[in-house]
Amino acid sequence: MATRRTSEEPAFVLHRYDWSESSLILEVFTRHHGRIALVAKGVKKPTSQFRPVLLPLQPLALSWGGDAEVRTLKAAQWQGGHVMPTGDALLSGSYLNELLMRLLARDDPHPGLFDHYALAVQLLAEKADAQQPILRAFELLLLQSVGLLPDLGCEGSTLAPLDDAGVYVLSPESGLCRANEDDAQALGAGQWLSLQAALQGPDPFIASLRVCAACQAGLQPQLRALLHYHSGVRVFRTRQLLLDVQSLVRPRMAAEPGAAASGIPSP
Repeated sequence: MATRRTSEEPAFVLHRYDWSESSLILEVFTRHHGRIALVAKGVKKPTSQFRPVLLPLQPLALSWGGDAEVRTLKAAQWQGGHVMPTGDALLSGSYLNELLMRLLARDDPHPGLFDHYALAVQLLAEKADAQQPILRAFELLLLQSVGLLPDLGCEGSTLAPLDDAGVYVLSPESGLCRANEDDAQALGAGQWLSLQAALQGPDPFIASLRVCAACQAGLQPQLRALLHYHSGVRVFRTRQLLLDVQSLVRPRMAAEPGAAASGIPSP
């Protein structure tokens, strides 16, 4: 029986593991095959043609062979289109990769989500001042794609339409719930309805990004709680890295009265 081969598949590297002294196991997100594992043989050798190509947050075209759970990488080409995110944007991109690793099952294609991810990575590299809305928009679209986002157009327990004058919070177990007016995280019915309409529109990423920019402060902790609930973790590794960096920066900032506060965003 001939070994199945896939050629020039659009993909991004999400994570890399050491497999031997010269090889790596790659977790990659592909457009038509979902998240898969590939072994890149000899990639750590200085002479490997894969060595400068297999980087995270870069659009690639990958070819592989095999039918096992871990396929064998045959070719890799950089597709270009944008520069690799750096600095704060690199941390934000790593956070997106961690979300995909935790919430996507292997061999479960999500071509629409792949396109949203590619756009999110590009925008992170180009728009340093819009990182938080970009992250929120992608979180919403990821949760929607894997069936974990409740309907944002009605109350979760009763499925009743939202009260135009009411405010609501998102519960991981019961969807939208009526909240008190003094709840700092609560969003108005109009904001939730705008998010639902954006997610269902013809250009959901850009539409969601615009709505998220207007309700970032209240939306972030609610989406974080929902992601923690479905991922089974208390703190994502990328967020823990951020906290560790901030714990090192704050004493230095306190010792330098004229220094500006850290600009590192919170994923």
